[in-house]
Amino acid sequence: SCSTVLKTLHFITRPLSEEEGNFSLAYIITIHKELEMFVRLLRAIYMPQNIYCIHIDEKSPRDYKTAVQNIVNCFENIFISSKREHVVYAGFSRLQADINCMRDLVNSKVQWNYVINLCGQDYPLKTNKEIIQYIKSKWNGKNITPGIVQPLHVKHRTEVSYREYVHSGVPYVYPAKIRKAQPPHNLTIYFGSAYYILTKDFVEFTLSDARAKALLEWSRDTYSPDEHYWVTLNRLPG
Repeated sequence: SCSTVLKTLHFITRPLSEEEGNFSLAYIITIHKELEMFVRLLRAIYMPQNIYCIHIDEKSPRDYKTAVQNIVNCFENIFISSKREHVVYAGFSRLQADINCMRDLVNSKVQWNYVINLCGQDYPLKTNKEIIQYIKSKWNGKNITPGIVQPLHVKHRTEVSYREYVHSGVPYVYPAKIRKAQPPHNLTIYFGSAYYILTKDFVEFTLSDARAKALLEWSRDTYSPDEHYWVTLNRLPG
């Protein structure tokens, strides 16, 4: 029951400070296995003023999906992504999973300030308050998407087309013998982390801007596009 979940796992049920109560964070958590680890992660980052979108890999076992749904049903500010992907490691589906959650989050009633993406095997090193204070002190109004101009040793990820294959029931991506066209709008491709902290304004920009949409389409057949997509858009002038 939900009362048992809240009591036995000691979920925080009210903001722990005025500062935290006035600065809501959004979280995207992509998961596919290890229910207990997911619950521990959720318990560690949960605050009632925040909002959480959970993307469950569509190919996860049915009992795993049901268990996650039962936990999510206990909270008004946690929900399952309205569209789920069959996630393939290093494939476009991993990037699409985040975007699906972003679309849900921008349409939510919660007025969040930043979005943070995590996977089910992550765990926080800082408290909610420490994360907020770090954002405010160094990154207020800016995105955290560390990266550099795409190095030579990863150029192959965007120079040739990659396709998804399945071997012995395991999906994977592999390069095809097709060279890709140059990036749209003469964009310079940057390379960095697939994990980020983004402002709500930037998220709305990525979902609506013509350059962002064109880069997304161009990235469909690249290797691990989540490692160049966000960081490239964040380097656009202005």
